This record gives sequence, structure tokens and C-alpha cells, in this order.
Amino acid sequence: MSKRIIRKTLIILFVILLSILTFNTNFVQASSISDVIGGAQEFINSGIEDDSPAIDEDNLVDMSNMVYNALLVIATIIAVIVGLVIAIQFMTGSVEQKAKVKETLIPYIAGCIVIFGAFGIWKIVVSILSQA
Repeated sequence: MSKRIIRKTLIILFVILLSILTFNTNFVQASSISDVIGGAQEFINSGIEDDSPAIDEDNLVDMSNMVYNALLVIATIIAVIVGLVIAIQFMTGSVEQKAKVKETLIPYIAGCIVIFGAFGIWKIVVSILSQA
């Protein structure tokens, strides 16, 4: 098949999909303002009647710690690998290559400061919020 036929087929499929998504929507209409207010009041009452907390704090703290630790390990591994590559390039490079490596060292250090600073801020915020 030629590219022209494939392109036309994709455009037709896209138009069909877009029309299905556009015209196959659910319309919800309230008959009066009292229906809207009554539905809102039922929603509020269903939340008041439920005594269980909406968010389990222990699960939230555990999930936050798990995500924090995983991302910290990944960031540390990437920072170490990039640092090793920069160090090897610096040791094996000529004078001109060493100058280029020194230019890449500044963004590397700034990136490490930003990444690990963000992890520090995250940990401080989570510990403050868990105590509150």
C-alpha cells in the first residue's frame, strides 16, 4: 500500500473515532432546581453517614515512603553512573576534551543539587504533615 492510501485510511479512522466520541456522550439534565439541590443534599448526607475515613493515613504514608525510596534509589544510581562517565571522560580525555567535561560538570552538579534537594524537601513535608 502506498503512503497516500495509509494516510487517508488513518484520517478516516481518526474522523470516525472522533465522531463516535463526540456524538456518543451521555447527557444528564435535571428537571428542576429542587432536583439539583436534592441530589446535592443526598450526596452530602451519604458522606456524613459514612463513619470510615476517606483516606487511610497508614496506607498513604507507606505508599509515600515506598515511592520516595524507589525514586531516591533510581536518582542516586543515575547520578552515580553519569558521574562515573564524566570522571572517565575527564581522566582519558585530551586537554580540549577536559575543558568540555568541565563545562558539563556544572549542570551535573546543579542537577544533583536540585534532585536531592527536592527529595529532602519531600521528606520534610511528609514528616511535618504526618505529625499534624
